[in-house]
Amino acid sequence: MGAWNYLKEFNFVSVAFRLCLAMLSGGLIGYGREKKERNAGLRTYMLISIGSALTLLISFYENEMLRTGWAEVVAEVGSKFDASRFGAQVLAGIGFLAAGTIVASGHQQVSGLTSAIGLFAAAVLGVASAAAFYECVIPAVIMVIFSMEVLQPLEVLFKRRLRNITITVKFESTKDVEKIKNTIEGQGAQIFDIDPEDPDENNYPSAIFSIKMSKEKSSHSEMISSIAELPCVISLHELIA
Repeated sequence: MGAWNYLKEFNFVSVAFRLCLAMLSGGLIGYGREKKERNAGLRTYMLISIGSALTLLISFYENEMLRTGWAEVVAEVGSKFDASRFGAQVLAGIGFLAAGTIVASGHQQVSGLTSAIGLFAAAVLGVASAAAFYECVIPAVIMVIFSMEVLQPLEVLFKRRLRNITITVKFESTKDVEKIKNTIEGQGAQIFDIDPEDPDENNYPSAIFSIKMSKEKSSHSEMISSIAELPCVISLHELIA
């Protein structure tokens, strides 16, 4: 345990190790986002984590200097210092950056929420790495990657098995809404809401349908296929949050 305790002390080797751990933590999370071509990728996550670690390390450095190299000046003029404020400012400031990754896309959907919370997690991991809380960083990195990468396809699969689905349908004319409604209800499903959208550049109308499917009459794929096969339907897209 001597090496472990040594890495928890405030020295050059420990500082370098904490920065490397922060960079690795952010990089592991950002790698998956980079593969999916998200707004925040590998370098963004790494820099966020390194920057957060640096902020807290600076607070540790100042606290150490106040007790050693600057002790005489402090004793003469007086000084009050709270190292915890640096970490708090990191978490407050990361909110502005994370908010920039959240954008409203078409069909009343919002994208970037996972990237935003991922950036927040990377910042916290950077702070934890700088604080030498190694017992927390290692399992936390595993859990964050598991949540963001492994559970994502399982979440999509689960949502596809739900009886409630939301789709956006583009069709030739507003008169075709009745045909689409009849097709949906013919599958034994219930329509909760129909929300019209603005016509596209070709003046084709579209609408968002909120549907609750029947357990007995149709499956998820059958419902989608029955609507998509209508001659009046130009395109169909399922909205998955």
